Amino acid sequence: MNSLVLVSPAAELADRLRAAAPDYALTVVDGPLPAVPAELFARVGGPWTATVLVIDARTDPAVALGLAGQLSTTCPTLGQVLVGTDDLALAALRAGVRDVCPPTATAEQLRRSLALAGRASTHAGTAAPVTPGRLISVVSPKGGVGKTTVASNIAVGLALREPASTVVVDLDVQFGDLGSALDLEPEFFLADTVRGAARNDAMVLKSFLTQHRTGLYAICAPPSPEQADELTADDITALLRTLKSQFRYVVVDTAPGLSEHTLAALDETTDPVLVTSMDVPGIRGLRKELDTLSRLNLLPGQRQLVLNMVDRKNQLTVADAEATVEARFDLTLPRSRAALTSVNQGVPLLESRLRDPLTKQLDLLVTRLAGPADGPRGAGPAPRPAERRRIARTKGPEPRRAASRWRRATAAVVAAPAVPAAVVR
Repeated sequence: MNSLVLVSPAAELADRLRAAAPDYALTVVDGPLPAVPAELFARVGGPWTATVLVIDARTDPAVALGLAGQLSTTCPTLGQVLVGTDDLALAALRAGVRDVCPPTATAEQLRRSLALAGRASTHAGTAAPVTPGRLISVVSPKGGVGKTTVASNIAVGLALREPASTVVVDLDVQFGDLGSALDLEPEFFLADTVRGAARNDAMVLKSFLTQHRTGLYAICAPPSPEQADELTADDITALLRTLKSQFRYVVVDTAPGLSEHTLAALDETTDPVLVTSMDVPGIRGLRKELDTLSRLNLLPGQRQLVLNMVDRKNQLTVADAEATVEARFDLTLPRSRAALTSVNQGVPLLESRLRDPLTKQLDLLVTRLAGPADGPRGAGPAPRPAERRRIARTKGPEPRRAASRWRRATAAVVAAPAVPAAVVR
């Protein structure tokens, strides 16, 4: 039996629908019209099974049209019918409503409208299965390395390339500030998306997402650190699996280190992005993190190693960092004043398109991540400009530039008597 939800304070409309469509299981949401989909789902109670929704717009047309428009975005397979006057028809169709019924509609008119909305819902629901999306987890061994800046720019960059394709999750459950980095004022937070009907119903879950001005969807960390204790690893796993079934890209900004929430995310990750800064603690921490993830078999081959805050004035060189972690960095991000300004303003560099070397490198990172799952994505580190000409002339190992004075005199900078001074571990 088909399922139908009526949103109306008028009992007489419910009686007319029951008489016109006895083959529908009718659920009535009475009282004032809900302003947002989340309120509607909460008032229905239980799992959402309706394929058709009828909204009574006679008392408050503006709220009814607003609700219909939001549902068209978050629940595109739901067939909607609006009950209202003819002057609402154009606005209703623009909001995604399938048909508009006059307040005095006959039983036959109601049946036709329900059939039209039901056919649209069935057609949308029988589309070809969607391939699960890719999950990009941005992780770091310690805080202060620019992880949130990288994650927010990846998410915005992917969303701008393909609207409505990307959702970003702030998994720093205690002190996450992704909302600030994106200048968001969310109504719902991470804890809301793993409780109640949202946990088991993708349609309900999408109504709890916060939409960014670029078309990106976001789930922000809880506003209070105390709420983090309520979130379990199983909650995170269930949430990420649902999001992967609904979006092409799921970007996760994790907490520093390897908490249980981060490990749960890495279990679902297809594209890990490991970020560290160009300093001794950050580089050593990345080496430990790589070793740990390798032992746990949580490091897919298409990983991206990113060295942030690269500065020519630093005693360290990229070669020093690579020798320590025993791996090539896929991308280096230069130190930039523009990064701090973008974070303070809540406008990622890939949104403002500010002309800056860091913007160019972040765009390159998004390009590497946006490739097909079996394509060149993550195939290896991009050659540095000075190496491209040499690589074209030789088939042997790629040459590296000479070690810096810091690396030749490591013992004077970092006490590491147990290991050779050539490499800091």
